[in-house]
Amino acid sequence: MSGSNWRRVSRGEPCPICQRPDWCLVVGPEGSPEAVICPRVESQQRAGEGGWLHILRDSSRPAARSISIAMDDGPGADFVKLATDYQRAIRAEPYRLARLAHSLELSIASLQRLGVGWSARHRAYTFPLRRGDGTICGLRLRSPAGRKWAVRGSRQGIFIPADLDATGRLLIAEGPTDTATCLDWGLSAIGRPSCSGGTRDAVAYVRQHRPAGVVVMADADEPGRRGAEALAGVLVANTAACRVIAPPPETKDARAWRRSGASAKDVLAAIDAAPLRQLEITTRRTTL
Repeated sequence: MSGSNWRRVSRGEPCPICQRPDWCLVVGPEGSPEAVICPRVESQQRAGEGGWLHILRDSSRPAARSISIAMDDGPGADFVKLATDYQRAIRAEPYRLARLAHSLELSIASLQRLGVGWSARHRAYTFPLRRGDGTICGLRLRSPAGRKWAVRGSRQGIFIPADLDATGRLLIAEGPTDTATCLDWGLSAIGRPSCSGGTRDAVAYVRQHRPAGVVVMADADEPGRRGAEALAGVLVANTAACRVIAPPPETKDARAWRRSGASAKDVLAAIDAAPLRQLEITTRRTTL
């Protein structure tokens, strides 16, 4: 690998492992890194306090000759058809869904409500990304090992479960698995694609469905909290009741919080204890 020339990821070059634009480090040519240190997705090799090391390409080996392969997705992909095909594929091999539910400690029912599928070509599970009006605009991919990326041409929409009653209290979680966690708690929830993504579609969804209240559930890290605060700052102009909550510091996200024993009652207590965010309008008196 290229010595110690590690660089921080950015919006123009997000982490190829977790798809986020901050905290992670990459090394190698821009657009084709050789390795990644990601603090969010675990691997078999820890890289000190910086996170986990993911080797993508060994530069000490001769580069493989590139060939052109026709792809069935891309900027003009029919994501509705792809999502349907992938859902049909996982129904044909139900053990895959059972294995995913077991590894994540989530219910099969909640994963199905999110439209989970299986892409044999990507060797990954798929989750539809949707615009605020519910139309599919892309597909999130998740490998059995936990690597996350997206089908080429996907737009960063939101995760919307089927049969969702969004008229009461609506939670906005981070990612499809935290959204499924909220569903397993018996709560109504949609999901953002990342701690900073999906704002426009989340706001559009809230405007359309007008829930009685909105709760942004942050990951228990600094980027997660910043992203939740930024989303809440936009939502206060679109809902009468907005709150922000996060799991306890020792649990990194909603799924870990639930694994630690938290129940829906604990989540509701955290919501009730959170301050209500309100839109503040100030006026300035002008003296003539």
